[in-house]
Amino acid sequence: MARLLIVDDENLIRRMLVRLLKRIGHDVEQAESATAAKARLERESFDLVLSDVNLPGESGIDLVRHVLANFPDTAAVMVTGVDDPETAETALQIGAYGYIIKPFETNEVLINVMNALKRRALEIENRSHRTRLEALVAERTVALEQTIRKLEDISEELRGSREETIQRLALAAEFRSDETAFHIRRMSLYCELLARRVGLSERHAELIRIASPMHDIGKIGTPDSILMKRGRLTPDEFEIMKRHAEIGHRILSGSSSEMLQIAAAIAWNHHEKWDGSGYPRGLRGEEISLEGRIVALCDVFDALTTVRCYKPAFSLSDSRTLMDAGRGSHFDPSLFDTFWQHIDEFLEIKAAYDDPPPAR
Repeated sequence: MARLLIVDDENLIRRMLVRLLKRIGHDVEQAESATAAKARLERESFDLVLSDVNLPGESGIDLVRHVLANFPDTAAVMVTGVDDPETAETALQIGAYGYIIKPFETNEVLINVMNALKRRALEIENRSHRTRLEALVAERTVALEQTIRKLEDISEELRGSREETIQRLALAAEFRSDETAFHIRRMSLYCELLARRVGLSERHAELIRIASPMHDIGKIGTPDSILMKRGRLTPDEFEIMKRHAEIGHRILSGSSSEMLQIAAAIAWNHHEKWDGSGYPRGLRGEEISLEGRIVALCDVFDALTTVRCYKPAFSLSDSRTLMDAGRGSHFDPSLFDTFWQHIDEFLEIKAAYDDPPPAR
């Protein structure tokens, strides 16, 4: 089932553990000291090291430090004849997967070994998933950066074409999550309108219109199994989903383009909340960029008033009731009030770019 290395200076203990663990199918080797164990680890691969704390020469604690630092795919469990809470705490702090006190029961050894192997397998799987995800994000980031560099070189005459290309790039991310080009268009126009109504310059409002469709571009780094899930996300899945804000910021930041700087801030900030309970950084109040606060408000309004894979469209009255609960907690209260003062203008945009009815 697994390759194990028993490290103990007592021959009787080693033989007993070897016999016990071989009986349930493990491939078990043994070493009488930390030095001998290190030599075997250099030559062979092991899934788990089961080491005594007190060894001749170098201690078992030092051996476990060496194992975890140099062989990250190998788990470690400590065995000791002294019930010392301080030693146990040290062992667990450095990364040991378990701590067994002699004399031990057979089941105690088997349970500790089984749990350590299961935890090791999960950690290897998670590490592999993170590596694949980071590679995918890096690959897609390079491709997107190449496209963005081309966009920055486009002349003023091609400005309209540049904006359309940005919207199509944003749609590439939204398309994976069952959203539409109409959502992209509504969002950009909602954000521009709100920016104008709170007194931003025409140029600044236009930059927000062009940049806002890329608020969820980081979703290209979110696994399909999570992005397209119909039911409620588990806490672990939601933590992965939340990474799209950081990923989007990484993709868009570092450019000399003012528009892309605004897009990077929006991607990073649009899930922050006025009271500090949002993500990814828990910013509060005016620590959140104004552009991010504008997009947060418009995004929620559009999500509530349109059909999504997980909900029907809410009425304007129900949407207002739900959003009222977030005034001053989720949303900037001043922006919130301005938005609803001009709701008729937002509804005109919604009517002009409403999603088509589903095909029968």
